[in-house]
Amino acid sequence: MIVAGRVLVVGSLNADLVVRTARIPKPGETVTGSDLFIVPGGKSANQAAAIGKLGGDVAILGCVGDDGNGAMLRASLEASGVDIGHLRVLSGVATGSAMIAVDSAGENCIIVSPGANGRLTTDDVTQADAFFDSAGPSSVLTLCLEVSVGVVKVAARRARERGATVVLNISPYMKVDADLLALVDILLVNAHELADLTGQAEFDPLGDWSAVVAATAAALGEDGPRTVVVTLGGLGARVIDLDAGTASDQIPSPKVTPVDTTGCGDAFLAALAFRLAAGDALTDACAFAVRVGAYAATGEGAQASYPTAEQLANWTP
Repeated sequence: MIVAGRVLVVGSLNADLVVRTARIPKPGETVTGSDLFIVPGGKSANQAAAIGKLGGDVAILGCVGDDGNGAMLRASLEASGVDIGHLRVLSGVATGSAMIAVDSAGENCIIVSPGANGRLTTDDVTQADAFFDSAGPSSVLTLCLEVSVGVVKVAARRARERGATVVLNISPYMKVDADLLALVDILLVNAHELADLTGQAEFDPLGDWSAVVAATAAALGEDGPRTVVVTLGGLGARVIDLDAGTASDQIPSPKVTPVDTTGCGDAFLAALAFRLAAGDALTDACAFAVRVGAYAATGEGAQASYPTAEQLANWTP
């Protein structure tokens, strides 16, 4: 099914260098791992690939190097149905990469080397008229922080000018300024990022969220995004409506045995954007997104684990 609005993705593309190991090593410790696998990844590329595989109309703006990893990423995105006409291929620059260790429970730790992602500039965004002109009031822009905040801010402004919904995932987590937050419609965080954002060391994902809502409102201020989607891993998600001062009930995730959680958050965001562009209400889009995220946890790697619409429809957790 093709969505009614286009999804634009601005950001990062990485080659994922993945090693499986019984457990994540402690500081200073060496452990034995599996053979090394190099697969397409990067938060923004993952999101674009997941949307394309679901049948969405999606385009990506970013940079890769003129190396084998860049070619692998371009091929993966094209095979997933993504418009890659706005990808820059940079001579003499390495494609971004992520070193990923995955333990026996499917949990991971990741170190990212930006590479070509660090060369994506605000000029690239301001000059991409055709890219942003393809958006409209039913379109969605997804952003993350694996590229510079300046790039993210300009992209958000350009999409907002065209009436698109701007969704920002503040990952890798960092404090962002009020000017950027004012351009965001929906903020996406996981439980750890929400704790960092609000200064709350711990909270009960399934408990009373009145204090969480109040802390989130204080952290984002009056001009920040009025909607926050919080992913809770295997517990699903919740939606904070700051205008109403409330949090939704838990939106439960299907129960699965994780194989590899790499890229599950990107799968969630992709599915969320896909369904918002199709006109779904936010809680309905989140219910779809937790299902896609759970499906992704049952496969190896990121993009290779994402479902097509047919695979998802025929899947029984």
